[in-house]
Amino acid sequence: MEKQDIKNLKKRYLVWFYKTAKEALDKIERKFTQAEIDRFILKELKKAGHKKELEKFIADFETYIVNKENQGRELKYKNGKLRPEYSFLVLKLAVIEKAIVQELGQKALSEIKSLYESEMTERILKSTEH
Repeated sequence: MEKQDIKNLKKRYLVWFYKTAKEALDKIERKFTQAEIDRFILKELKKAGHKKELEKFIADFETYIVNKENQGRELKYKNGKLRPEYSFLVLKLAVIEKAIVQELGQKALSEIKSLYESEMTERILKSTEH
């Protein structure tokens, strides 16, 4: 096998490994980042939604936010401390990034991160889920 073929195999593996670790971590972290945005939206809805017929929808949205925050806390914390599973994911992603830099260089890490963000954004835009 040629040297370039070996490098390509390593790159594909590292891209896959980065993607799977980042997705697992994002699944938890997005609960918190989304809730932050949701809280802003809720505040604005409450300011603008003075009509009686909107109150139920605003209350439902608030319940949705509370549930999302609770789910996020359950995934990330146990008894007020970070879950070992969460800590492991954070460490695993950091080590994968280090391996990418070691094998392929800092520029490759930036490229892989950019590809990941593009892929996730594309999935959202192509999603037909409601």
